[in-house]
Amino acid sequence: MNHDLPALSDYLKKNGIKLVTAESCTAGMLASMLADVPGCGSWLECAFVTYSPEAKCSVLGVKQDTIESCNLTSEAVAREMSEGALRISRANAAVANTGLAGPSNGDSDIPVGTVCFAWSFENNGQTSTFSETRRFDGDRNEVRKAAAEHAISRIRHYCDEVRAAPCD
Repeated sequence: MNHDLPALSDYLKKNGIKLVTAESCTAGMLASMLADVPGCGSWLECAFVTYSPEAKCSVLGVKQDTIESCNLTSEAVAREMSEGALRISRANAAVANTGLAGPSNGDSDIPVGTVCFAWSFENNGQTSTFSETRRFDGDRNEVRKAAAEHAISRIRHYCDEVRAAPCD
């Protein structure tokens, strides 16, 4: 997957977007890729790595009930991670992921390589959240890299959706 980080950086700066990441299976790789861009300090607010279920709950405010009813690898958990990161930071955009990078899926029925994503945006006092689930092939680190790249590649798409929505 190829994405143009300098173009994304320009877009975020031009539109006054401050981004926060909330990562699980990518364990900071998403924030690291974003930080490779010179000048990212003007739009990268902060990053959270919440690998354990306990960290997701205590740091980001993910509900234990959501984890128990939907599974740790679920769009519901990714959405709560994204919205939680947005709520506790000074950012106005958030991206989150949770999934199974491997090498095994433990006792889960969810296939290795499954990653759930969420993107949240504050616009005119409203929060809009979008989510997706994708499955990536490869070993553990290939899955993590592909997941981080996918998360980055969709930031502008969802931001454009929010910005194009009519304001009430």
